[in-house]
Amino acid sequence: MAIGRRTFTGGIAASLAAAKLGFVPGAAEAATRSYRGPNVVIVRFGGGVRRRETVDPEHSFAPFLRHTLTKRGVLIPDVRIAEIDGMDTSHAEGTINILTGRYAAWRDAGSTGLTRKIVPAAPTLFEYFRKAFVVPAHQSLLINGEDRPQEEFYSFGTHRHFGVAYRSEVLSLYRYKIWNLGRKLARRDGSDEDLVAASKKLAELKEFELFGHEHVPSEEIEKFWSGWRSEFGDSGLVNQRGDRLLTQLALRAMKELRPRLMMINYQDPDYVHWGNASHYTRAIAIIDDGLRQLVSAADTSDHYRGRTVFVILPDCGRDANPLMDVPFQHHFNTRSAHEIWALILGPGIEKGRTLDKVQDQSMIAPTVGAVMGFRTGQAETGPISEIFS
Repeated sequence: MAIGRRTFTGGIAASLAAAKLGFVPGAAEAATRSYRGPNVVIVRFGGGVRRRETVDPEHSFAPFLRHTLTKRGVLIPDVRIAEIDGMDTSHAEGTINILTGRYAAWRDAGSTGLTRKIVPAAPTLFEYFRKAFVVPAHQSLLINGEDRPQEEFYSFGTHRHFGVAYRSEVLSLYRYKIWNLGRKLARRDGSDEDLVAASKKLAELKEFELFGHEHVPSEEIEKFWSGWRSEFGDSGLVNQRGDRLLTQLALRAMKELRPRLMMINYQDPDYVHWGNASHYTRAIAIIDDGLRQLVSAADTSDHYRGRTVFVILPDCGRDANPLMDVPFQHHFNTRSAHEIWALILGPGIEKGRTLDKVQDQSMIAPTVGAVMGFRTGQAETGPISEIFS
């Protein structure tokens, strides 16, 4: 049974945990302070995964995660998603839970058919971070998969004291296609027929944009995409695809943009919905290899080495479909769909520990706030204080 919702003075608990790390900003001067705390990389081990195929040492398809990374931090094998009437155990909800520390903290922004266009109603970690410290948008970064444009909206919420002014930048093939088509049209690069087709395609892509919030990328992101195009071109046949692409984007971002807060929304295990279990287990292995590359890049970079906390957890769990013979589903709100895990490692975090105590997914946002030194005032829980050394 998943644990229920709790009330908690998250600000106080976050302050105590942050004080232990020495990163507490003053209430008045925080908004004008440069950020000097650790970098944080949040890895959404996404698409919904079970504990058995990820952190169970006997059955894991993620050997680097389970047998190497766990020695460097705190493994929390029993994290749960609260059971709330009307809330699905799915990727959008789970991701917003991670980013806001609140359940059901989203608003419909014009969903149509199978495309769910939702945005957080509570502030995201990106907004808390950029409101507390003087940090440019490109150093507060969200990396998304190419076939989930609805996840572009998790870069900011609708809370009246936060919002679009504190949004993160977003890297994804969806964003690259918008940038590249806009470039093509601005330069009149092609025949009249090509330009008409490009204009039509751009309009189709922009249907996913939030009304009144069309995003203009920063100068740094313009330079990033220009470099990407120089290396990989327009075809999409040279760069990696799927979750390997997200690793490629993240590694390039770490080198060129040096984000202080970055979230990578891996997603390929969800292809198991098509019914082939090997799609699921192979996708777990691909994310595991991505983790290996990301940690290696952090370990060998002057900007990240010894200064980076990794927070790794699934968006949701998985269960069995009681209606048909399709394995590893998650839309049936059964117990295992609410059962996930987390691994947190880096400076200030204990090493080689397993925290055998039930924690809640909503505690991740306050924990990140505690690590980075800002308060997550709208979160409904406090940080996982037991992880700090």
